[in-house]
Amino acid sequence: METLAERLGYPADARLVIISCDDLGSCHAANEGVLAALHHGVATCASLMVPAPWARHAAVRCSPTDDIGVHLTLNCEHPTYRWGPITHAPSLHSGEAGFPRSVDDLWEHADPEEVLRECRAQIERALAWDIDVTHLAPHLTAITLRPEFFDVYLELAVEFQLPIRLPSTITKDQAGFPFRDLASSEGVVFPDHFDHDWRAGSRDRVYDAIENLAPGVTEIHVQPAIDTPEVRAITESAQGWIDDLALVTTDARLPELIAASGAITIGYRALRDAMRAGVSE
Repeated sequence: METLAERLGYPADARLVIISCDDLGSCHAANEGVLAALHHGVATCASLMVPAPWARHAAVRCSPTDDIGVHLTLNCEHPTYRWGPITHAPSLHSGEAGFPRSVDDLWEHADPEEVLRECRAQIERALAWDIDVTHLAPHLTAITLRPEFFDVYLELAVEFQLPIRLPSTITKDQAGFPFRDLASSEGVVFPDHFDHDWRAGSRDRVYDAIENLAPGVTEIHVQPAIDTPEVRAITESAQGWIDDLALVTTDARLPELIAASGAITIGYRALRDAMRAGVSE
């Protein structure tokens, strides 16, 4: 059976790396950090939080050649910085305004039909903003590990012919259903390796991932932001985000590790093109 690397035109044992930036659009500091990582650093793609307050600013700032996905957003984890759905979706509101802060809270009362409508609207709005959407990546994996919401994720991936992010460090037994097998059966493409770890501050995790790359496509995510009073007021995780920006723009060790590994950096657009080529055959 042809590997993903081979579908992308590389040998089966090639090591391909996607360095992705999460939370574009979440705030001004994130926009500046992510765009710096894309335009002046080693990052190869990013995902846009369409409902977030600074999403339109990010869309205007993006270059047509930037590799941008939609960061499907159903949670707003910040205590005092809030946003909510772009559709009429009562089940997606928390009691304190905006989306629920935790995934568990979302799962307790979210209506799958409202989840589908909201996520579809987020993709359609990104397209209306002239984003050449390359992939889907759920915020906090909110719709990845719950079967009724994973159905939504898969339906949208098929509908828009977009590759998706799926964790490789969570087994089907842990999830309770074979989410990766289900995606494969629908012809949906996803990286071979993705570490389900979204704690703020990525330096040690990224170094370790590059030094231990397996053959195939590995996605490594970071969350870069510039240092501003805004971002420090939003979250106690700000210092980790600020360090992520230094890691992917000015850190000397990371490019050296990538070169020493023999890895080839790619974006999600390559996966999207391979997925769409398979659909058209």
